Amino acid sequence: MKIAITGGTGFVGRELTKLLQQQGHDIFILTRKKSYEANGIHYIQWLTENAMPEAHLQSVDAFINLAGTSLNEGRWTDKRKKDIYDSRITATQEILRIIETLDVKPKVLINASAIGIYPSSKAAAYTEGSPQEAKDFLGKTVKHWEQEAKKAENFGVRVAMARFGVILGKDAGALSLMVLPYKLYVGGTVGSGSQWVSWVHVKDVASALCFALENDRIVGPFNITAPNPIRMKQVGEIISSVLGRPHWFPTPSFLLKIALGEKSNLVLEGQQVLPKVLLTENFHFDYPTLESALKNLYA
Repeated sequence: MKIAITGGTGFVGRELTKLLQQQGHDIFILTRKKSYEANGIHYIQWLTENAMPEAHLQSVDAFINLAGTSLNEGRWTDKRKKDIYDSRITATQEILRIIETLDVKPKVLINASAIGIYPSSKAAAYTEGSPQEAKDFLGKTVKHWEQEAKKAENFGVRVAMARFGVILGKDAGALSLMVLPYKLYVGGTVGSGSQWVSWVHVKDVASALCFALENDRIVGPFNITAPNPIRMKQVGEIISSVLGRPHWFPTPSFLLKIALGEKSNLVLEGQQVLPKVLLTENFHFDYPTLESALKNLYA
């Protein structure tokens, strides 16, 4: 397949690109740099003045949109939140513009999303069919992002929204921050410890995206989370066990709120999210438990 990827040089994008190349696909990564080729990958300039990515994307079979300012970097100031929101909406609107110009439309658009669309809860378990929607900044951002992506259906394109959980990769993403205190021998329970963590190994994320590319039955939102979400206290205990470090210095909620502001909700609040669509379609998780994921990453 001829596949266009935005955000292809990011944490998930790199893992996905490697897997797609192994499968023999032709990869086009959209970038703000000038167009070039390297290691068998076509890098196509977009979102800059006079860029015409559509000239290079005729007969593209699929778009995978992973573009967006990171949630994990920096404090959530008003400017940062605007960047987080605008980067996602702008990139998705540009994909829609490109699709509209193509003589032959792609078969599918897989658009990144997030489980932040579900409200925080210590009791509820959410699947793709759950009607509840978070009303905070992240919930509203995800909702508008999905609504924008869904407009590609007007061109006859299958649209699937990949609602990512907490993606784990060694020295990348949220895990590097979660592991650091244990490496310094000051690890412990974060906040109350009773909040849910719906996590997933980055290799399973890449595999799930490839799975959705090929599976026409995956339409609309699908959760990319491991089938075994756990509480934050258990997360710390498993990190402690795998790394052989003590688990004894709790981090009070109020300290995180002071240090991180609104962004502290990413670790102090959580949702129990289950990947019902993937499981129904018999997707295989290589790392279904947190212990198996961490042992792979820190073997």
